[in-house]
Amino acid sequence: MTERTNEQWLTDLTGTPQHQESALTDLRERLQRGIFYYLSRERSDLADLAHPEIQQMAEDLAQDATLRVMENLDSFRGDSRFTTWATKIAVRVAISDLRRARYKDFSLDTLTADGEIQPFSSGAVGSQMPTGPEDSVERADVMRKISSAFEEALTERQRQALMAVALQGVPLEILADQMGTNRNALYKLIHDARRKLRSHLESQGLSTDYMLGLFEN
Repeated sequence: MTERTNEQWLTDLTGTPQHQESALTDLRERLQRGIFYYLSRERSDLADLAHPEIQQMAEDLAQDATLRVMENLDSFRGDSRFTTWATKIAVRVAISDLRRARYKDFSLDTLTADGEIQPFSSGAVGSQMPTGPEDSVERADVMRKISSAFEEALTERQRQALMAVALQGVPLEILADQMGTNRNALYKLIHDARRKLRSHLESQGLSTDYMLGLFEN
């Protein structure tokens, strides 16, 4: 594999077909190694996969990552080694792909039961905090008020968005696609939902500091 300076990478990747083909091959191999390292060393959720499976994932992702690097060549400023910059892009591609795969079967229907929003579960917040009988009763009462606030203060669309993002960790781009909107509009929807929910809870005597203190781990 040819060692190149930053300038040589840029020149070869945008040069004659012969130079570009060689540079693309080298780049793809480097990105594949970087992605494989990330998948095998940094992703505990992939620990059960065999070496050949992770290798195949790295090969597939390296193809997309190479295209992404080529699309962003103009943004490279030379503040680091070109290969370091490109590998960071490749890892972001891997993270994005894994997130999409995780939520590929996500549906807003999972947040509802018989057309109604599912009850807010106390297990969603602070479930690992040891509590005594009095604390448990207090937390249960607060959770009932939060559940009621979801129903009373928010529209169904706001409830779906806030529950998906806050409770299930669904990426905004996945949820936006499910809800037939765009990322910016969804961000505003969630922002408005949080504001309305906070205002409603505070009207019930539940301050933000109080709730954080009650449910912190």
